[in-house]
Amino acid sequence: MTLRDWDDAFANMAHVENSHALPDFWANRAAAWREALPQGGITRDIAYGEGPRRMLDIIRPEGTPKGLAVFVHGGYWMRLEKSHWSDLAKGAQAQGWAVCIPSYTLAPQARITEMTAEIGAAITVAAGLVEGPICLAGHSAGGHLVTRMLCADSPLDTGVRARIRHTLSISGLHDLRPLLHTAMNDILHLDPDEARAESAVLQRPFGTSPLTCWVGGGERPEFIRQAHLMDLMWQGLDVPTRLHIDGMHNHFTILDGLKDPDAPITRAFIGKSPQTGDKI
Repeated sequence: MTLRDWDDAFANMAHVENSHALPDFWANRAAAWREALPQGGITRDIAYGEGPRRMLDIIRPEGTPKGLAVFVHGGYWMRLEKSHWSDLAKGAQAQGWAVCIPSYTLAPQARITEMTAEIGAAITVAAGLVEGPICLAGHSAGGHLVTRMLCADSPLDTGVRARIRHTLSISGLHDLRPLLHTAMNDILHLDPDEARAESAVLQRPFGTSPLTCWVGGGERPEFIRQAHLMDLMWQGLDVPTRLHIDGMHNHFTILDGLKDPDAPITRAFIGKSPQTGDKI
């Protein structure tokens, strides 16, 4: 028996006014941004495996890209897809980066372990299409998935791993064990073994690729705890890990800065110091 209400601990939408309208708002905003892109500015639905959701989009800057920036969406591994988030590429694209946004198979059709493998496959395909350094970012469940790319059992091969300049986990979930006590686990079907194996805080990193844990000061306390926990655990494993509390942003407004090329969160996305703009 658990004494904490874990369903409430993870209930972001219940604590943000009018959040029920956000998915349609995100989808419409992203669609309008895609429509305004110049011809050739986006390549959609590049397959990275078999299945309707094993697709990715690449948004390209003018000229030769400085590298590849990958953004993995959240939705508790159960909701949403890549087309909700196209406009979040705006900041990194304006800074000269090609931005990859993948979809992945959701629960209950896939287990979280399978999603981790799928994101590895998506990054590998995108890395073959865009040269240069790679920067990873993910939000919420996406923060979990990109952080898993840095673990010793990463699905990425050594060549792709060597290209990773920086990883940004935005409001990421790094300790999945509490999810065993939630109603959403009726869909996720996590068991204790998978929850431990998929918790980055319990894994060893494959090297010392820098990691930033970014979280809003107005988020649910569990998300702030998870950011602190990931920072503390991997600092102890000699990974250059940073924790950034972003004002009083909630779980959703924290993403808005990614559309601004000069915002601190965009700098972090492309592997620069949020404060100085120097390379991390």
